[in-house]
Amino acid sequence: MPPTVLLISTLDTKHQETRYLRERMEQGGAEVVLMDLSMGADSGQTCEIPPGQVAAAAGWKIEDIRASRERAKITAAMIQGAVNLAAERFAKGSLDAVVGLGGSTGSLMASEVMRALPFGLPKLMVSSTAALPGLATRYIDTGDLLLFHTVVEIAGLSPLLTSVLDRAAAAALGLAKVPTVNPESVKGQALVAMSMFGPCEHCAHLVRMKLEEKGYQVIGFSAAGVCDRAMEDMIAQGYFAGVVDLAPGGVGEHIMSGMRSAGPHRLEAAGKRGIPQVIAPSGVNLMSPRKSRYKPDYYERRKYDLDKLRTFLRLDPEELKEVARAFAAKLNQAQGPVTFMMPTKGWCSFDREGGSVYAPEEDRLFTQELRSNLKPEITLREVDANLEDVAFGEAVVEAFVELLPLETVGAAS
Repeated sequence: MPPTVLLISTLDTKHQETRYLRERMEQGGAEVVLMDLSMGADSGQTCEIPPGQVAAAAGWKIEDIRASRERAKITAAMIQGAVNLAAERFAKGSLDAVVGLGGSTGSLMASEVMRALPFGLPKLMVSSTAALPGLATRYIDTGDLLLFHTVVEIAGLSPLLTSVLDRAAAAALGLAKVPTVNPESVKGQALVAMSMFGPCEHCAHLVRMKLEEKGYQVIGFSAAGVCDRAMEDMIAQGYFAGVVDLAPGGVGEHIMSGMRSAGPHRLEAAGKRGIPQVIAPSGVNLMSPRKSRYKPDYYERRKYDLDKLRTFLRLDPEELKEVARAFAAKLNQAQGPVTFMMPTKGWCSFDREGGSVYAPEEDRLFTQELRSNLKPEITLREVDANLEDVAFGEAVVEAFVELLPLETVGAAS
């Protein structure tokens, strides 16, 4: 069967260029389904999924979309309609890749549709604004999509633009031929999600190696605020049998508006799915606010300069207790087993005796607040070690295997 590609564009402004890209993909053997997200006047262009169908999938009439002056509202409606239709096609198994073509608005809309689709489905965004400061990160965010920068404007079939579109078509065809990965395809393979970041690198390495020696497959996610959000998304989609959350500092960073904020739903997906979680507090007693947003007292805080761009500040006692309550509120909703591993001699590589941020007596305030707010079913286990010590890593492995014996993974699937 030829691969099916969903092509998303706005035919009221880019019909000539879109049809050229479509033809090139069809010449390469793909079946192309064209979705038009146009919100302007009827362009008279035809396609498989016209704007009226997109609007209807979000509960709107296209006439109301075109008549409205609430740009943000109607844009959100068209995106939601497109997401609903694309997800429906994916669920039916009739979608092998998604390609978007657009400028700033078109790229924002198409990339949001792509990000709503599961990890593993090939996604290619062909954009004239991919290199504009701030936009590339908005297009990609937590999605596994590729950005293809056209450099030249998408306006007229010049030799330069057709060269770009020819290459984009070839890239899309190649992507569409790659078998997609999905939760069903990895079921029973004992995949374990693990958050990690530089200050707990040795612990993460030890845990991964030990678990993989036992037959688990560990998938790491950098806890810098983006990949750990993506981890939550993939946990929710059902890719993982369990989670080792070594670096959940994005919870507190969100409360403190730090640079590693992982959003309001960090530490929630595993609990909702009911899969086992082992959690450690690497980085939880630290925050990394933008220096342009420092409060007066931040200049007096104990700190650690990771490099010339990143500085970690210690949370004060009240902040530690506030974050502990946030952890408890999230973990108490868990439908599966949870073990929280608490090192007593520092929570990362530089959080050791003699170090600038070392304050175990304050860390105990977090532990006490967490313990007093957690439901009885959740285990809080203290380990007399630094988080980066071998003893702590081995304790994490032991706790995880206890919650999720390898033989139960295959049996459950």
